Amino acid sequence: MVSMTRFAGLFAVAVALAYPGSASAFHCPADMAKIDAALAKAPKLTDAQLADVRKYRAEGEALHKAGKHQESVDALAKAMKILSIG
Repeated sequence: MVSMTRFAGLFAVAVALAYPGSASAFHCPADMAKIDAALAKAPKLTDAQLADVRKYRAEGEALHKAGKHQESVDALAKAMKILSIG
């Protein structure tokens, strides 16, 4: 017999695995905020790096709005890597 606590834990894991995009959905806005905060501090980047950050930031937001959350997280991660934030 499975205890209710163990059942609840297993149920939570099953739900998380069934909806992996929903967790990423909340990750995107947090990453965008981190990027925006880093850009506000006028980081020392080349013009090309700054253009890439802005491109990946915009791409990440567009993908987030389209419901493509993992792709959004991936694009935003590229911008964060250039900015050396995480």
